[in-house]
Amino acid sequence: MGQIARLKGDGDPAVPAQFDGAHQIVRRIAGAAALAALALLASGASGARSEEGAAPPAKSVAKSVVKSAVKSACHRSAFRVVIDVGHTIDSPGADSARGVPEYQFNLALAGVIKDQLVEAGFDNAVRLVTTTKHLAGLVERAARANAMHADLFIAIHHDSVPNNLIETWEYEGQKHQFSDRFSGYSIFVSPENGDYQGSLAFGHLLGMALQARGLHYTPHYTLPLMGRHRRLLVDAEAGVYRFDLLVVLRETRMPAVLLEAGSIVNRRDELVLETADRRTLIASAVSAAVDDFCAARTRPAPTAAAPARVKPAALVQ
Repeated sequence: MGQIARLKGDGDPAVPAQFDGAHQIVRRIAGAAALAALALLASGASGARSEEGAAPPAKSVAKSVVKSAVKSACHRSAFRVVIDVGHTIDSPGADSARGVPEYQFNLALAGVIKDQLVEAGFDNAVRLVTTTKHLAGLVERAARANAMHADLFIAIHHDSVPNNLIETWEYEGQKHQFSDRFSGYSIFVSPENGDYQGSLAFGHLLGMALQARGLHYTPHYTLPLMGRHRRLLVDAEAGVYRFDLLVVLRETRMPAVLLEAGSIVNRRDELVLETADRRTLIASAVSAAVDDFCAARTRPAPTAAAPARVKPAALVQ
């Protein structure tokens, strides 16, 4: 995707065997930080940035708070979601295992997500497409989202791998690069974002919605082989990683996440990710997560205080 080193895919829900042990370990770490963020969100607490490693409320308490909050109405027509299409037509990001530019995958998936959000009642959902390249383009994306006073920012990307993990194969008479070692989605957040707690909370909801539809996240970003691309897993339950340097996450004032929908350099996953069924599946997960997030941020209107009961005046003798 250009801003991140990539490595994943969205194909088989089973975790690759060589990473099963690592996957089980990181999942046991728990997604406590995100659950704490959801509890804060649902209770109406501010989105102040939090220290990493702070002890959160118990998981059961957080989930019960969130469940109650979700019952409140979400004002979908007033909730603006910006769906950012990663990269540009002239700077298209990575090539897939069969030579298709990442931008083409991003554009198509973002369109399906936007359509599903509108169909669900989020009439103000926007698919953000830019033509400015490199750093200036990233700053422009954040500035445009801020100017729209968006409530949520979701950057859409598809993953690749660092150069040291790339292999070469021949497809239709041409040489292409691939890596079949990793598969799964990943979600990134930045503590430098204007609402880190909100970002973490939405990342958790999104990861769980994807998993509810049979997808899995990739744990390989935690492995030493990633070198400088190694990331801290801040929500081991939902597959949310911390990445401080992503401009579109740091410079946005609203909750923001970057979704790597899958690995297009994985030859099997590439074929799945380009299908309408997979795009619809991912879009349904995003829509469900946005709906829950919107509901959690909608605080019920305070009920009017009951009038004080006036005692009847004593009868005059």
